[in-house]
Amino acid sequence: MDLGRIETLKNYVLDDTLHQISFYEILFIEKGSGTFSLDENKMTIGPGTIIFTSPGQIRCWNVRKPVTGYTLFFEKDFLNLFFTDDLFLYRFHYFNQYDKPTKIEMPSSVFRQTLKLVQSIEEEFAQLQNDSNHLLRAILYQLLVVLNRYYALTYNVKSDTYIHPTFFRFRSLIEAEFLEHHHVSKYAQLLKVSPAQLNKICRQYSGLSAQQMIHQKLVSEIKKELRRNQSIKEIVYAFDFSDPSNFNRFFKRLTSTTPQHYRDNI
Repeated sequence: MDLGRIETLKNYVLDDTLHQISFYEILFIEKGSGTFSLDENKMTIGPGTIIFTSPGQIRCWNVRKPVTGYTLFFEKDFLNLFFTDDLFLYRFHYFNQYDKPTKIEMPSSVFRQTLKLVQSIEEEFAQLQNDSNHLLRAILYQLLVVLNRYYALTYNVKSDTYIHPTFFRFRSLIEAEFLEHHHVSKYAQLLKVSPAQLNKICRQYSGLSAQQMIHQKLVSEIKKELRRNQSIKEIVYAFDFSDPSNFNRFFKRLTSTTPQHYRDNI
């Protein structure tokens, strides 16, 4: 876990360079304006904007006025070593989001109150002690819950972090198994539920069917490989498609464009 001022971090990417992160990050924008693209979803930024990013997402900035604020980032294990729930971070609406924005905009008074927790983390980093890890986890946990409540209020979703455990396990399995398994029946078998039951749970908590969630993950990862200029043949092999024509049909059906056309337009 770490915290820094966006404007003073020497190696912090704050331009239109596409880059992928491997940790969780929460951005608190105090000043500045522009846009922020996350997995092709473009959002405007300004004072009071808070942006949530998850491991594996690809992003870039387009800054019009210089951005200042805080970046708070941490790895999954920082909290998982403390909480016995290994699906803990899936319980917050703003991480690994499927159908809602991954940002919130706060009025200045509420934003200042939220920043007090961020500044408590900053103060603890300035005077680290043997037990600082415990205090930092406690403040981070409080901050995550406070942000989850505001996110739920903003987008009219339940603030309660309890969601059916099968849904969390399914999301976790998709992250780990998407290269090998493309069908609901296999995930249902691994989760020891029926495909119909898994679909019902997914629709209840994400608004998407189980197959739509699998396809969304596949398309997201395929786009990353296309951006890296991987050949179609390599992608077909890596993602276990039977042949290039099958892969092309799959991609076009879900994106309304061909893989090559998508790459040409990056």
